[in-house]
Amino acid sequence: METDTLSDVLRTVRLRGAAFYAVSVAGDWAVEAPPAVEVADTVLPGAVHVMEYHVLLDGAAWAALPGQAPVRLAPGDVVVFPQGDPHILCSAPGVPPLRFSPDWVRATEAVPKPMAIAIDGARFAWGAGARRPAQASDIVCGFLGCDHGPFNPLLEALPRMLHVAADGDGLWLRQLMRQAVQACRSDAPGGGALVERISETMFIDAVRRHAGRLPAQATGWLAALRDRQVGRALALVHADPQHPWSIAELAGAAALSRSAFCERFTRLVGVAPARYVARWRIEVAATLLRQSGATVAAIAFDVGYESEAAFTRAFSRMVGVPPSRWRGANEKKPLTLRSAAFPTSGGDRWT
Repeated sequence: METDTLSDVLRTVRLRGAAFYAVSVAGDWAVEAPPAVEVADTVLPGAVHVMEYHVLLDGAAWAALPGQAPVRLAPGDVVVFPQGDPHILCSAPGVPPLRFSPDWVRATEAVPKPMAIAIDGARFAWGAGARRPAQASDIVCGFLGCDHGPFNPLLEALPRMLHVAADGDGLWLRQLMRQAVQACRSDAPGGGALVERISETMFIDAVRRHAGRLPAQATGWLAALRDRQVGRALALVHADPQHPWSIAELAGAAALSRSAFCERFTRLVGVAPARYVARWRIEVAATLLRQSGATVAAIAFDVGYESEAAFTRAFSRMVGVPPSRWRGANEKKPLTLRSAAFPTSGGDRWT
């Protein structure tokens, strides 16, 4: 039941993998990636929310958020930045980083992906000019896009830096990523689609392994899924958001008294049961507003409201704007690239 709830939310966010970089690094090196929002329109046009990820294939590296302690990566490790934060990858803490310029990302958009990048100390080359240094570490760097409505419990539950160690469980990803890079480099048909699907599978697997390794005393939405009583209630809400769930009904399904259920649910999830039901209905409605051509009235009934007016009031109260205006603001916009004074073939320039 818990797995079904997680799958339900993962389907709602509609993951989409993006083109990525095959990076070889050696010497004393460090790179700083900008906030994902600064490159989102280039790497994943139309995506509502963009995350960056890295998979260490060989060697060693460190990953860190600015101002936080770095985390050491071993071969097969995955690190994802679910909130799209700027971050640093380096050979060792304290190495001055080169900044990954958004203008450079835009200028190299047309270069086939995965694009080779070679960093040897302070020297940087890419594309045709990239040559793998001796004794290099290899890293796959990519992007994931997803829909992000007004209430997404999964993204809210994930840490700003999600580090999942291979530990034997994730070693399959290391080999699969390597094969995907080779398929793209050989121009084999379907290589791009393979990369995208692997990226999406990688994220789902990372979330599942992260949830499975949470400590027993952990709280939050992912911890709530594995709780027998609260997980049961969440599964019922997600299976049928249109149903007029009452506290008594959910507490009965969880085999708890009303007071014990409310206390346990609120402590684990972070919001009261009635608030969660209302927010999830709005999230489902936002997905329908973005993805379907159904009228606001039809969507209101689909998520359990008795009238369009009641739905509009609830949506406006939680989101800040009425559903029709939210739909207009969240329609996919055509990509407009800014010009950039950089060449589109390999070279040494970084910014």
